[in-house]
Amino acid sequence: MKLDKLDGLLRDTLKAEVAASAERLIELEERVIMKLGDRHPRLRWFQWLGQLSASTRGARLGQVAVVGATAAIFLFVGLTLSDRILPGGGASRLSLQPVRSADGTQEVLFVLPALDAENVAVVGNFNAWQGTALSDPDGDGIWTASISLSPGRHEYAFIIDGRWWGQDPLADEYIQSFGEYSSVRYIGRGGDDA
Repeated sequence: MKLDKLDGLLRDTLKAEVAASAERLIELEERVIMKLGDRHPRLRWFQWLGQLSASTRGARLGQVAVVGATAAIFLFVGLTLSDRILPGGGASRLSLQPVRSADGTQEVLFVLPALDAENVAVVGNFNAWQGTALSDPDGDGIWTASISLSPGRHEYAFIIDGRWWGQDPLADEYIQSFGEYSSVRYIGRGGDDA
């Protein structure tokens, strides 16, 4: 009998504690939200930097001005250095400039900066994809060759120390076939001196 009385006492005590706890849980969610509502979450360093940038329209305009000024400075420095590094001026002077002859063909200057190259050639549909060597007589890393081309569309690429390089920055366009790029140059109608 003593065990039944003890069991009953234990049951009643546990019921009372559960009931008291249940009353405390009724508004627990609201209390937690109220407490957390006053606190700001701890930010990681990149989130903190993100908050610093462009919080207002004026700040965004200031950032755009700084980025624009920086770009202008780098452009100026790049053009200044290109005049000193590349012979005859910057990249704007290094172009495939045709000179028209009496029979309609044009002499086209192929130019490729390849500073550490030992052997550079140009291949294309104008030479049956057989290499025409470019030369670098002064050893400055600027390889050139002048080739007579008839009017029309010409596909070509450079071979630098045995490796295919088909994206000439001075080309009119690029095409991709068999996984490799080739450059395209237009001469005559629709192209140079058209």
